[in-house]
Amino acid sequence: MEPFLSGASNDRVDWAGAELPDAWPDRRGWRRLVHPLWIALAVHKGRVVLPEGLPGAAWLPDYLLQEFHNIPNGNYSKSMTYSYPRAFDVLMLGTLHEARAQIAERLRGARRALDIGSGAGHLAAAMLRAGIGEVFALEPSPYLLQLAAQAHPQLACVQGVIEASGLPDGHFDAAGACFVFHEIPPPQAEAALAELRRILVPGAKLALVEPSPVQWAASRRQMWRSHGWRGVYFRALARRVYEPFADAWHGRDAARWLESGGFRLDEDRDAMPWRMLVATRC
Repeated sequence: MEPFLSGASNDRVDWAGAELPDAWPDRRGWRRLVHPLWIALAVHKGRVVLPEGLPGAAWLPDYLLQEFHNIPNGNYSKSMTYSYPRAFDVLMLGTLHEARAQIAERLRGARRALDIGSGAGHLAAAMLRAGIGEVFALEPSPYLLQLAAQAHPQLACVQGVIEASGLPDGHFDAAGACFVFHEIPPPQAEAALAELRRILVPGAKLALVEPSPVQWAASRRQMWRSHGWRGVYFRALARRVYEPFADAWHGRDAARWLESGGFRLDEDRDAMPWRMLVATRC
């Protein structure tokens, strides 16, 4: 699979201005529909239907074609992706703004960084604000990639998945991801780590923020005692949204997983509702 790049490195696709096909939610006129209450109340857990002519449709892995987070057609429509990133930040009570800032701070000083599963480009934007000179946004959904390209023209936007990115060897001296790896099945997560080792130079930093395991494992009473109403809220949210691979992620030994992939774990900090992992590529 060849990546589709925008920016100085390859101008084959202008993601900001690309004409993308309407998916079925778009044809129903569901413009700007997604908001926090929809995510909290929706019951969608079906299969994504890719519209004809969608870039990348031939190689998108099967695990992505699920309605993650109960969103109709998942990340594959204009209607849903337009407002979901904002709705998600509202649902998370703004906590991911700080998480992204901390990822960017851990990667400060890098020359070229990769935002893994960039979505609408919020983490990539934080990396740019931290002074990283060149930032790549890697994202499988062309609808989300278009939002990132439109909001941040200086990004190099790549359509792809981290387990098979197609990016050059040793191309990056930093990489980060925010709420991505718990959405990847175990075999692909192992492949992703191998791919990161390939595209990162020795000594490069990898900073990941994922959901806190505390809210997944603790009881309501324990969450109330430890975190008050916020703990109960985030526990309920973690169980409400559709996350088919979260159990596998939370059951993983992070230090052993990273070490097996050629990384050294430097930091493992729980800041419920998120957890930060920082590692160095050996």
